[in-house]
Amino acid sequence: MLFPVSGIEVAPWIPFVAGFAVAFVCSMGGVSGANLLLPFQMSVLGFVTPAVSATNHLFNIVAIPSGVYRFIREGRMVWPLTWVVIAGTVPGVLLGVILRVKYLPDPTHFKAFAGLVLLYIGFIMVRSQIKGPAPGSDKASSEKRFQELVAGFRKKEARSGEPLPRISVDQIGLKTIDYSFYGEKISAPTMGIFWLSAIVGVVGGMYGIGGGAIIAPFFVAVFQLPVYTIAGACLMGTFITSVVAAVFYQAIAPLYPHMAVAPDWTLGILMGVGGMIGMYAGARMQKFVPAQAIKWLLAFILVFTGGRYVVGFLF
Repeated sequence: MLFPVSGIEVAPWIPFVAGFAVAFVCSMGGVSGANLLLPFQMSVLGFVTPAVSATNHLFNIVAIPSGVYRFIREGRMVWPLTWVVIAGTVPGVLLGVILRVKYLPDPTHFKAFAGLVLLYIGFIMVRSQIKGPAPGSDKASSEKRFQELVAGFRKKEARSGEPLPRISVDQIGLKTIDYSFYGEKISAPTMGIFWLSAIVGVVGGMYGIGGGAIIAPFFVAVFQLPVYTIAGACLMGTFITSVVAAVFYQAIAPLYPHMAVAPDWTLGILMGVGGMIGMYAGARMQKFVPAQAIKWLLAFILVFTGGRYVVGFLF
């Protein structure tokens, strides 16, 4: 099958399976997989024009909504935090798209940039694996505490008939966003999150990811926010960022008639549908696969791929 925008010819089941496989593995580690899907498109499919970043955003648009819906249903969406993330990432991603098209259209230079991004994310994962998180701040212990809190409230519910609580926002300000969730008081620095989101938005717009793989570790490790309260905000921020980026890539495409800029909709949707199914399957299988093995596998792929891109650029 010929994909006209990307200019590649490949059996349609291959991008579908790639989207499924990447999302299946990465969702068990808490990320969408877009950061690994871009190297697949560049190195395996030979898709290296700026349109590859736009197509990667399209993958997020199709694959993420099911996860966002789950968090909304469970009352685990901190909406003020979500809006701050979106307010930071949207301007950043617009700038990132412009920088990608104007200054990194050359696939060689973009591969070097992509390699640095992959190496950075891989370094963060390796460091967290070796150093180990602070007690109670890692995903496993946070989720365990969350389940314990839920179990406690369910016992109360059985006795009193009161429904399970949802997130309650206590205060919104330029300094902090204070909210309560299952008996815990949590405070998030508003401007710190805004500026982090803006920087990540620039990188995400250039690379073709929503930025959740970069933002989430900072939220947990730097701002000490429980992962079970920020996952929804990160996913929603990634989704909105990807929508804005894909639309913007499409809108500016007529300005660059001699270069593929707009997303390859057929390819992106094929990978996205595979990713949507892979995320669901990965979430179901997560409890059967050791978390450490998943994280080390992801870290190895990120460091190996990023290192190969950077070394190829230097030598």
